[in-house]
Amino acid sequence: MTEKRKVEVNIVGRNFTVLGNESEEYVKGIAAFVDEKIKEVSSKNEKLNDLMATLLAAFNMADEYYRTYAELEKLKEEVKEPMENYEGLIKELEESKLKIKKLEEECNICKGELLETKRNNESINKSIKKYEQSIYFKESELKQNQKTIKELQDKLYRNQMELIHTKKELEETVKALDKNSNMFSKEEF
Repeated sequence: MTEKRKVEVNIVGRNFTVLGNESEEYVKGIAAFVDEKIKEVSSKNEKLNDLMATLLAAFNMADEYYRTYAELEKLKEEVKEPMENYEGLIKELEESKLKIKKLEEECNICKGELLETKRNNESINKSIKKYEQSIYFKESELKQNQKTIKELQDKLYRNQMELIHTKKELEETVKALDKNSNMFSKEEF
């Protein structure tokens, strides 16, 4: 059990001793509040005596209390449903955390697969570049070979033309020789 304390307070110029469990600061704060409310009522109507001002201030404080209490009850009612749903929300939160953890694990697996795919893709790209270079060199070699074939075909064509020309000359020479030889043979008879 807590020890009761005596606290001296002054309200509207009168000293009172308050006995309670609260701290001295708290009790003096309440007394200052009551004193201020009574002085506020007195300043608005100077015809009121101390008792009437005190009663009117008490009435005003009671009004504030009931309004505040009603508002508190309304807030409690508004909070009641969310508080009742609190357990469900906690369960839903835990389920969501498990889903997030599972999704993170799946994400990590996908990251690993993506990294492996990226490595494979880089390897394939290197191979493609190697093959492209090889194709480039083969195409260059093919062009050079085609050029050489063209030159050889041209040379063959020239040689064939020269051969035809030489054959004609040979045939003409043979005909000329045959003619000359026939001439010589006819003269002998």
